[in-house]
Amino acid sequence: MRIIKLDAIDSTNTYLKKLSVAGGAEDGLAVVAKLQTQGRGQMGTVWDSQEAKNLTFSVFKDVSFLQLTQHFYISMAVSLAVYDGLNSLGMKDIKVKWPNDILSDNKKIAGILIENVIKLNVITGSVIGIGLNVNQTDFTGLPSATSLLLLSGQVYNLDEVLDAVLKQIEIHFNYLKTKQFKVLKAKYESQLFRKNKPSTFKNAEGSVFSGYIIGISDNGQLLVRVEGNIIKSFDFKEVVLMY
Repeated sequence: MRIIKLDAIDSTNTYLKKLSVAGGAEDGLAVVAKLQTQGRGQMGTVWDSQEAKNLTFSVFKDVSFLQLTQHFYISMAVSLAVYDGLNSLGMKDIKVKWPNDILSDNKKIAGILIENVIKLNVITGSVIGIGLNVNQTDFTGLPSATSLLLLSGQVYNLDEVLDAVLKQIEIHFNYLKTKQFKVLKAKYESQLFRKNKPSTFKNAEGSVFSGYIIGISDNGQLLVRVEGNIIKSFDFKEVVLMY
């Protein structure tokens, strides 16, 4: 696996997407930056990270073997790769908050932004951006954020953490290549944050309701059991888990 290391860049995802368009991104290419000046999260949010304290990187993966309708399995594979990478480092109580935030001790430790390259209704590649809080301790204004250092009291070598996650990405994309979708989905659902626990949600109209997360659909919708034992499905922008 080839790794490009940069001191500073606006966004590793943007950098890697440009490489992909130019034909210079082979399967497994990773771009790592000490500092991202315009790091992005889901739905246009900003990923704020102190320079050289955390991991901000992107990986290009060839996913041309997948159908467009199977795109959420990419998110499952990446979420589980980060999950297993952190477990291999001895981290405990790791959970996946749908669709792909990684939590530990109920606080966010990693975020994932996946941007698929689609041509003629076919997914040809996937640019996977990962922000992982490693050695940062000051999260002023971000009370729900944490880091490996805060959780364990241990300072981590960034290259070792990167290697642990990249190895798991290769392992989990092999599940995709061999079409072990049921295995991925079962493992993903088993690690879902607040699964089968009474939870509060807010829908796109701003209404608050209670329910139980029971899993996800094959296309990645969140399945919630609400009053009357009714199961409702929600796309990412249609509902927010309030806890």
